[in-house]
Amino acid sequence: MMATSWKYAVAAFCLLLMLGLLTACGQPTPQEANERAPIDDGPPLVLAASSLQESLEAAADAWAAEGHARPTLSFAATSALARQIDARAPADLFLSADRDWMNHVEARGLIDPTSRANFVGNSIVLVVPRSSDLTWSPGGDLSLALGDGKLAMADPDAVPAGKYGKAALESLGQWNAVSPDIVRAENVRAALAFVERGAAAAGVVYGTDAAASDKVRVVATFPAASHPPIVYPLAQLNSSRSKDAAAFRGFLLSPEGQAIFRRYGFTAP
Repeated sequence: MMATSWKYAVAAFCLLLMLGLLTACGQPTPQEANERAPIDDGPPLVLAASSLQESLEAAADAWAAEGHARPTLSFAATSALARQIDARAPADLFLSADRDWMNHVEARGLIDPTSRANFVGNSIVLVVPRSSDLTWSPGGDLSLALGDGKLAMADPDAVPAGKYGKAALESLGQWNAVSPDIVRAENVRAALAFVERGAAAAGVVYGTDAAASDKVRVVATFPAASHPPIVYPLAQLNSSRSKDAAAFRGFLLSPEGQAIFRRYGFTAP
């Protein structure tokens, strides 16, 4: 009887030891970590598509002018930002240049789905250096118009501006002819810079990017029917800790915030 009791005691001790080791060594899930992290008084950290740079800076200034702490803004290609969120980069809001990457982070449980909203739209255009005499219309041969020149685009395999551009060129029957001459940029602003410097004969960028530069001119606007609707969604991340994050999100969606984006050429989503 004593031997049996001793065996049970040893087994119970081993089980308790294993549970203790698991508790000590186990890592909390992102959701558990978020629930434990306290809300802080710091300004929101906003991860935003690079094409939003001027407009979002202006929105942040307007928000700060109302007495709030100015948000910290980080701009990059939407694809790069989504991968940062995947890696649990600390941030409060995500402003994506397309629905696909927002869907990507939502599917991983990294945003509050109730906070998701479409907040602006855009167009894509073909730009050339201001001194260039290159002409083209969507019904024409773009490869012939480029001649020996290169076409700059954000990476069409990942970055929203490049994906929209590729879809438009495919729809217009131009993609196969121009794809060997494409200079792939890490984001749409880098593609614009290639054209501004004359390193590319032309570039596919957002209409708002073209409006932000005095070194390029718009040759043509791609028909809206030639590509998926250009919609920018925003959402608050589950990792958000800033007490002002939800309020700044609300400001971006408010008539006052929307008026700022319209001023920079964005459209209703």
